[in-house]
Amino acid sequence: MRIITADERLREKSGVKMLIAGPPKIGKTTLLYTLNPERTLFIDFEAGDLAVKDWRGDTLRPRTWGECRNLACFLTGANPALPPTASYSQAHFDAIYATFKDITLDKYDTLFVDSITAVGRLCYGYAQEQPEAFSERSGRRDIRSAYGLHARELIAWLLQLQHARGKNVIFVAILEWATDEFRRGEWSIQLEGQKTARELPGIVDQVVTMNLVDFGDKQPPTRCFVCQPNVWRFPAGDRSGKLDLLEKPHLGELLAKLVAPAERKPFTYQTPTTLQQQET
Repeated sequence: MRIITADERLREKSGVKMLIAGPPKIGKTTLLYTLNPERTLFIDFEAGDLAVKDWRGDTLRPRTWGECRNLACFLTGANPALPPTASYSQAHFDAIYATFKDITLDKYDTLFVDSITAVGRLCYGYAQEQPEAFSERSGRRDIRSAYGLHARELIAWLLQLQHARGKNVIFVAILEWATDEFRRGEWSIQLEGQKTARELPGIVDQVVTMNLVDFGDKQPPTRCFVCQPNVWRFPAGDRSGKLDLLEKPHLGELLAKLVAPAERKPFTYQTPTTLQQQET
């Protein structure tokens, strides 16, 4: 282990890790048209690419949870902290490398994952068939154990993709209005299991809701990106501090804004005396 100097860190190419949530048919998948097709890899879990049939970029279509894990391991490399028997270890990477050796990762700046909702279904389908999901006494399926395994697997997968340094990783999710037993409603990410849905906003850098926004001006609602905490109670959070509350629904422009150098004022230490002088 060695110290990474400030100059080295500033020269590193960084990527944005973003969650875009929106209701069905709002146009989340068509955001691909705002990205450079030669530099974007579309990872299609929904098999719903009719809306972008003439998009000219490359596509991968994983169909099992095993393929999901193998793909994440290849895209980000091995995790040296893991034992050989674990997913995403060096042994895992070595075992699956030949399957993906024809893919040139340097070709892509952005990985567009559509959708994390569908990935969650694949993961839960795998989890509920594992021995851990069955009671040792009765042999019946234990739903709590299945969801526990599902959460561990899916969070580990997300954290692995988070380490795709130098690449933008865009997770798309379905947004739904959910009510509890007291008829209290809120917008939430549609995802199997509550644990992953709660932790996902802490894993990514940016949480953006794509939806129709009604400004109460008797005009038709406007489709836009909601990027900060808001009165509509849409999931949103901006870790960069570069985004406005509402942004144009153009993913390419949003990514450009996020990776642009920040304009920061030089820090000046102010003593209590200095503050008093400013107030007077």
